[in-house]
Amino acid sequence: MIEKCRILVVENDAETRKLYMNQLGKNKDYLLWEAKNSKEALKMSEKAVPDIVICSLKMPGMDAKELCKRLKDNPDSAYSGIYFIVTAPLEEKGEMIKFMNEGADDYLSTPVDAGELQVRLRVAQKVMSKIKKSAFEWKRMFSEFDVLLIEDGGCAPGYNPVTAFITQHLEDQGREVYAAREGFKSLVLGGDDDFVRLVYDPVLFKKLDHISGVYHAAPLSEARGAMLRSERYGEFKNKEIVEKAAITAKKKKIKGIIAIGGDGTLRGLCSLCEFIPASVQTFFIPVTIDSDLSGTDCIGQHTGIEVGSEKIRSYMADARTHKRVYIVEMMGARGGFHALHSCLGARAHLAVLPSSKIDHKKAVEAINKREECVIVVAEGYKRDEREAKGEKMNAAEYFYEELKQTGIKINKKVVCEPFSRDIRGAAPNNQDITLAQRMAYNVASYLKVGTSRLMPAVLSGREYAIPFHMIKTENEVPKDLLALSDRLTGQIAP
Repeated sequence: MIEKCRILVVENDAETRKLYMNQLGKNKDYLLWEAKNSKEALKMSEKAVPDIVICSLKMPGMDAKELCKRLKDNPDSAYSGIYFIVTAPLEEKGEMIKFMNEGADDYLSTPVDAGELQVRLRVAQKVMSKIKKSAFEWKRMFSEFDVLLIEDGGCAPGYNPVTAFITQHLEDQGREVYAAREGFKSLVLGGDDDFVRLVYDPVLFKKLDHISGVYHAAPLSEARGAMLRSERYGEFKNKEIVEKAAITAKKKKIKGIIAIGGDGTLRGLCSLCEFIPASVQTFFIPVTIDSDLSGTDCIGQHTGIEVGSEKIRSYMADARTHKRVYIVEMMGARGGFHALHSCLGARAHLAVLPSSKIDHKKAVEAINKREECVIVVAEGYKRDEREAKGEKMNAAEYFYEELKQTGIKINKKVVCEPFSRDIRGAAPNNQDITLAQRMAYNVASYLKVGTSRLMPAVLSGREYAIPFHMIKTENEVPKDLLALSDRLTGQIAP
């Protein structure tokens, strides 16, 4: 049985309304309703959503524009697919065309020609048929998830490449890949628009790109930033919030979850694992500039060091030119990996890490003996102390204040620079792209053989996996590198 096309005629003039009903009533494929004003039309639409609305442009009270907006802005997706035809005298054609840019789908000049009306309705039915088909495919596609990617935490070079590669390798296995638009937050909300389907193969993408929420993953393989939001979701620390995410995971019958990010993302995933069935395979891929996970290189760390070192080289050149002191804050929350290696790569004079114990008096004396100086301070330097004092200064400013508190005047201009966040958006270099490929391939392999709760690791060229319970998130800085990071006093202590 073919479903009839539901048409709602909205016209305040009784004779015109009757004319429409007579003309359309001859077609047995139509199911007709009529309303004398927009208010009545809204009430009818609540009982049964029309496929097509034919509405006069100007009516007393709520006009056609407002009616169209009220119908199509309805959060129920069934309303957004309504085909809205506006009618008005020919002299108001410009107004009707303007209305089409604001929400209407077609227009007819009055008095309406019966033949033209039928033609326009056939076009509308074809459009509606495609919309309904797309809606059906969307509902079928997003009712259940096979493998879900969750990206959370601060952005780092490599989020997009590893997203592309994991999609590619899982697709090669015949798996379907989905992703949360906004990390753990989307899994908590669990709404229709909180997820996307990722497709790597260009042929498959062409077949599916008419469906809302389908994204082509292949172009992400060298892209900057993160297509999927990667802001930290602080509320995911609360048990009640995590339980909501678990409910969504069960509702969507998710078979596998791959979380991508830093140590905070790992903690979020481990919390989620406490509330989802053990049958859901879970994995974690480390993407973080500061390499805050022990036992492995992290995607993003190589680009971060490369870009960070180049920034410090620029400060070094300017410091030599103007005979000044730069104190530069760099990434490094706990271990200080990024600050240390950026300092070493650029040959800055001193790296001040979260664990460093500095003799500030000797540092000032050493600075005064030099013509120029560049000091790199990790953002995590005395963070707990600063927070306890309610200090708003960044790590570089705080270190400078400590130098001034020695009472020894610094005989050069001192410039404090905050952490430069454009490092997060740098183009991933070849080393990080290669690392992303290796880790994505390994995770796909782990998933295929039925393992779970593992992080792929690559260290000194060797590949292996680390179980969640064995991952250390306080990456220690090698002590033998600390001496190399102090060309200022030569007395830095771990």
